[in-house]
Order: sequence, then C-alpha cells, then structure tokens
Amino acid sequence: MKVLVAMALSSLFATTVLADEAPTELAGQNAPIVEDYTYSTHLDVAKVVSMSNIPEVCEVVPVKMEYEDSHGQRHILNYHVMGNGCSNG
Repeated sequence: MKVLVAMALSSLFATTVLADEAPTELAGQNAPIVEDYTYSTHLDVAKVVSMSNIPEVCEVVPVKMEYEDSHGQRHILNYHVMGNGCSNG
C-alpha cells in the first residue's frame, strides 16, 4: 500500500515539474530541509524544482524530489516508488 501511495505521489509531482527553470535566490534562505516521506508527512509544495529519474528496474527504488514550499523554503523529500521496468504480463 505504501508503494502505491508513493507511486501516486510521484505521478502527481511529475506533472508539475518545470524544466529549465532557474533557481530562485531568496534573501536569508537556508540550506534545503531533508525529509523522509511517511504517511503523516504534511506536504506544502508550491513549486517542484527537480525530481530523480525512476530507473528501469522491477523493484522498489529510492527517489528524491526537491521543492519549494509556500514560504519559499527549499525541501528535499526522500521516498520510494516502484521502478519502471516491470511488465504487466
């Protein structure tokens, strides 16, 4: 079940990735906050900055998404998805 949620999360955010966008420099911005996704993780995603490529394997793999929240703070979210190498039969 957790893998299915992570896969849905990955699909949702993959559609919002903005390619070739220059990073925004904010006054007083700290280093990104690194988080591991759990069911109780509250996500405040205003803009997706980048996402890991999902490898062509048939197993659960770790991926990362870097995003900015509604306050302009950068976050790095670690989570797991099913690889893209599985066939349906």
